[in-house]
Parts: sequence; C-alpha cells; structure tokens
Amino acid sequence: MKEQTGNITRPETTIAVTRGVIRLFHHMGLNCVTELSLINGRRVDVMGLDRKGQFSVVEVKSSVEDFRTDGKWEEYLPFCDHFYFAVGSDFPTEILPRETGLIMADSYGAEILKPSLPGEMNPARRKALTLRYARHAAARLMSIGGLDAILPEEG
Repeated sequence: MKEQTGNITRPETTIAVTRGVIRLFHHMGLNCVTELSLINGRRVDVMGLDRKGQFSVVEVKSSVEDFRTDGKWEEYLPFCDHFYFAVGSDFPTEILPRETGLIMADSYGAEILKPSLPGEMNPARRKALTLRYARHAAARLMSIGGLDAILPEEG
C-alpha cells in the first residue's frame, strides 16, 4: 500500500515538489539536474548550478517518515554552496533542522521560505563536481532521443 500525503501518494508528492523546485531554480537562473551521484556514493535529488559556478543541493522530502528515516543529508553539505530541504505545503516544517534552507513547492512552482546559509567548497572539489555535473547532464541529453538520434550512421 502506498503512503498517502493528503490525497497524493509519496511518489506523486516527490515528483510535484521536484518539479516546483526546478521551476523556481530556472526562474532564478540556475540550471538543474536530478539524481546526480556524488563521489561519496550519495545521490542528490536536485542540484542547481548558477552562472557563478555555485551549486545548490535540494533534498526533497515527501513525508515525515521520509525525513525521519533518511539521516544522510549532512553528507551533501561538502558538495554544495547552498543546501535546502524542499517539501509540500502539508509538511510540518518545524521538524526540519534550523541550519538548513527551506523551500515549499508543488507542481506549479516553489518559494524559498528560509534562505540557505552559504557553505564552502574547496577548489579541487568544485572542479571535480563541475565535471561530474557536466557529464551527468550530457548523458541525460544523449539518452533523450536514443543513440540513433545522436550518433551518425556507420557507412
């Protein structure tokens, strides 16, 4: 049985919140990727990259249970300049850590309710992450049309 959040199931909530975050970040001038694997083995829900080369990481939480059973969020901090939790409007935000940023979102958009405190990333990690981000984005683009649409036919 799927867990319900109001009349929406957890997977639907996750998709809606993710979509709203991406729309917000696009409006703010950040380009986004989803499900980016980091060198520490963790996978970021949403990562945005701005024109200055700064990274924002968003951990999407679809329910209280999702938040309470997932204690890995601090492992994302060395890989971003800004960290946010993103939740739907029915999420009890008082349970989230005070030191993180907070975004409230739905399918149509999102709003930053609490800005993220700036983090620090060393230059070597920033370069490695930028390359990982670029390769992840390029791989996603290649998969959109399938290899037939991307690679020239062999003669």
